[in-house]
Amino acid sequence: MVERSRFKPYVSASESPAEFTARGIVPGILFGIVFGAANAYLGLRAGLTISTSIPIAVMTVAAFKIMQAAGRPGSILEANISQTTGSASSSVASGVIFTIPALFLWGLDPTLLQMTLLAFAGGMLGVLFMIPLRKLLIDREHDRLPYPEGTACAEVLVASEVGGGRAKNVFTGLAVGALFKAMAGGIRLFPSHVEAAVPFLRKGQIGGEVSAALFGVGYILGPYVASVMVSGGLLASLVIIPIIATWGENRTVPFYPETELTIAEMSASQIWSRYVRYIGAGAVAAAGIMTLVRSIPTMMESFKVGVSHMRGSAADAPAVERTSLDLPYKVSLIGAGAVVVLLAVFPQAFGSIQDFTHRAIAALCVAVFAFFFVTVSSRIVGLVGVTSNPTSGMTIAALLGTSAVFLFLGWTDNAGKMAALTVGTVVAIAASIAGDMSQDLKTGFLLGATPRRQQLSEMIGVLSSATFVCLAVLLLDRAYGFGTRELPAPQATLMRLVIDGVLENVLPWTLVGIGVAIAIVASLFRIPVLPFAVGVYLPVATMVPIFLGGMLRLIAERRSRSDEERASRREQGILLGSGLVGGEGLVGVAIAGVAFYLGRVPAGIGFAWAGAAAQWVAAAAFALLVFWFWRSATARSRPEPAR
Repeated sequence: MVERSRFKPYVSASESPAEFTARGIVPGILFGIVFGAANAYLGLRAGLTISTSIPIAVMTVAAFKIMQAAGRPGSILEANISQTTGSASSSVASGVIFTIPALFLWGLDPTLLQMTLLAFAGGMLGVLFMIPLRKLLIDREHDRLPYPEGTACAEVLVASEVGGGRAKNVFTGLAVGALFKAMAGGIRLFPSHVEAAVPFLRKGQIGGEVSAALFGVGYILGPYVASVMVSGGLLASLVIIPIIATWGENRTVPFYPETELTIAEMSASQIWSRYVRYIGAGAVAAAGIMTLVRSIPTMMESFKVGVSHMRGSAADAPAVERTSLDLPYKVSLIGAGAVVVLLAVFPQAFGSIQDFTHRAIAALCVAVFAFFFVTVSSRIVGLVGVTSNPTSGMTIAALLGTSAVFLFLGWTDNAGKMAALTVGTVVAIAASIAGDMSQDLKTGFLLGATPRRQQLSEMIGVLSSATFVCLAVLLLDRAYGFGTRELPAPQATLMRLVIDGVLENVLPWTLVGIGVAIAIVASLFRIPVLPFAVGVYLPVATMVPIFLGGMLRLIAERRSRSDEERASRREQGILLGSGLVGGEGLVGVAIAGVAFYLGRVPAGIGFAWAGAAAQWVAAAAFALLVFWFWRSATARSRPEPAR
């Protein structure tokens, strides 16, 4: 283990540069709101979110360079505070979109106050439970736990050339992503998806979303994960749907869960909605649980050392160096206790539960599951990174445990469903925030930041972004509705199915079992189970642009003439992709706001002018986007002038 005294950070403990200032916090809040809303849109559409620490760090440094030109230079520790504050919003968005839309799907529309309370509670528990673990996981296990995103973010902040060219990529991506979404979803110059029937396959269909954000996500994920995801989508559209269509060709009665149409009367999209969706849900649930089971040894070890460290923390001598100053552990314990008590006291948190005893039991479930999974999450991300953190599996486990408790107590009505789901919401946000905060603290460890100031800035990030993330979710529901083609809300739909399955036993278990079997077979062939299962669960049209983005990255890197050029293309493309995600997400939320004001989605020109040729126009627009991205990602970056 590497003690702090043996490690030399970029800024030594003896120095005290500006750090926790308005110049660092305000840009973080603003950037966090932008990317938090964008990630909410992306997660509801594609079932995944992206880490925003590096894009926010790059944009912060660019903002600081502008301030420096105006005679108000900022320090690297202020930039670190900015990215710490801003990155919290993406974790809040992840937890919210994983769970809250299930309430809308049930018709139990939550209020903005309830959603914000849950987001506050989950975010604060994630930060507070993480405080006593920092010395163990970040300081003492520096060599054992690399925290990849945190290390990369530190490298970005330290690099002297980080500002100009790299920041330009993010801002350019934001502009292009916003323009593309405005043309497709605002003025509706061309359709947002293209599709075509596959010959010789009964009801076989292939298509693709015309989405800059999904293309950017594919470049960020890389060719391997993108290929695995599209493979799952192709299995559903070109194998499962044709098999169901052939099997049901001569059936004269509807097949459960469909109650009106026979399979022969259903379109490919209807077959996907009524049957394949349950198969995909079974695959995703099984994949999440398998990922969680494989992590049990690490989880138990993390939990044991975390608890033992917390027990001994009270006797620790107070830290002397600035770089070892945490918030007092009593703040962690008292603060977490206060959050749990507030959840039990305020009826708004758990929805329609009026009885204090029931709310107290739900709050106790929150405390137990959140503490366990915060401890687990903060260590797992140190090994595999935030993107591989099995948050969905942890949330499913929390939902299963809570639903089992409620079933035992006889709380199987809508109030019980809402309470179980809201417990899962708080746990999901807490686990997600813990993973993000661990990466931020790793960045601070390498830079020489003051931990307690980062912990405070993470709290500020939670408090400042939660309302805006929840407001974005409300607007998106009013504009498009969840469970629709525009916003399928895959993770939340899965959480709803889990709770329904436990409390009502209404699932078509045969279809779910087929999905479980698919996940098991994929695991036996050493295919990454969760990305593959998500591909089965979502329409193949969502996976195609992700796949194309991954393939473009593969071609760009293979055609590089040196390791330096390969790294440059990877970094430039990832920053461009992050910008595309942010730009499309922001315009998507803006369109939702206009739809809320008008009472309908803006019609634009409706691409009626093109008739059947509209899909060709959409394909041509997407091809132009790909060409621009290729030219921008492979352009040689100009070195910064020496200073």
